[in-house]
Amino acid sequence: MPSEFKGMGISFQYPDNWNLDEEENDGHHGSVTIYSPSGAFLSVGVHPRAIKPLDLARGAVDGILEEYAEVDVEEVQQMVLGRKLVGFDMSFFCMDFTSTATVRCLRTQAATYSVFCQAEDRDFERLAAVFDAVTASLLGSIAEHLA
Repeated sequence: MPSEFKGMGISFQYPDNWNLDEEENDGHHGSVTIYSPSGAFLSVGVHPRAIKPLDLARGAVDGILEEYAEVDVEEVQQMVLGRKLVGFDMSFFCMDFTSTATVRCLRTQAATYSVFCQAEDRDFERLAAVFDAVTASLLGSIAEHLA
């Protein structure tokens, strides 16, 4: 049975063997991160609606660029549950392994949301369906705010 996070006006299901860490700013904005046993993670951010989704995604890319010397970055759009998310796919070396990170962002009537995923490449391929399912679960929880 999956675990479920509820808070900050969102909810989502995630694997019950993953750990959760919540950083709530004010009850409505903040972030929550789930960690796989292998170290992969997915972080959901709830931000003020005034923040543009692509600007938010670029901020995540800037953070990766500050951390790692060589990063391949590709701007992408992804449809999830009929909604367009904007963001970037990133590939870089971390501790002698090639890693992948993705960031996807969406604005609703209530807030701007970000979903950031990162894992070593082989782990990312194995967990891609989990990342997609968590993202779909999140979007299902905010469906009433989608216009």
